[in-house]
Amino acid sequence: MHTIFPLTLSGVGFAPNAVPVLADIDLRIEAGGRTVILGPNGAGKSVLMRLMHGLLKPTSGQILWNASESRPRAQGLVFQRPVMLRRSALANVAYGLKLAGVPHARRGVLARAALERVGLAHLAERPARVLSGGEQQRVALARAWALEPRILFLDEPTASLDPAAARSVEQVIVDIHAAGTSIVMTTHNLGQARRLADEIIFLHAGRITERTPAGEFFQHPRSTEAQTFLEGELP
Repeated sequence: MHTIFPLTLSGVGFAPNAVPVLADIDLRIEAGGRTVILGPNGAGKSVLMRLMHGLLKPTSGQILWNASESRPRAQGLVFQRPVMLRRSALANVAYGLKLAGVPHARRGVLARAALERVGLAHLAERPARVLSGGEQQRVALARAWALEPRILFLDEPTASLDPAAARSVEQVIVDIHAAGTSIVMTTHNLGQARRLADEIIFLHAGRITERTPAGEFFQHPRSTEAQTFLEGELP
């Protein structure tokens, strides 16, 4: 399989209607890691995630996948509140496979296997929209995982969930990473960042002020902004 790494952002900025949201983002993501993006509200975390995935285009700078501007298919994005179609959990996962061009004969088997991996095989025929928030998020993760992404972007994947549901989602994220998918995610939950991150990118006012191994970040943050954030003085 042709590699999609490294993912490289060079001088990337995003300023819709001339209002700066991100500026001068230089970033290189290699295969294999779990990168967590932290920062206060309004720092630009979700925008950065959408730029990397390709939902948004930068207004300045360049984003390259293994030296190519072409956006690869071997990547996915799961939102804080996933979109569930008016059909069963199984059909939601199978629809993602359909969009990816997977032959009809294989979709059912692959979709069931994905639901099994996230612990929802027993709810395969249940309408997705009646599932709990945590179950819907696991369906969304199964939908992404079924496509065997090389990298998965997760935008606040547990922000609206209770602690038990959040831990179930975290375990799925751990399992997806263990299966060989690189993870890039945003979160406001510092405990979750400690549990899941290999490295931290700290974003403040649209700029990266720090990138460091997770343990070092939480013990000895280098930037004043990160120190203040960890002390709870920033929103």
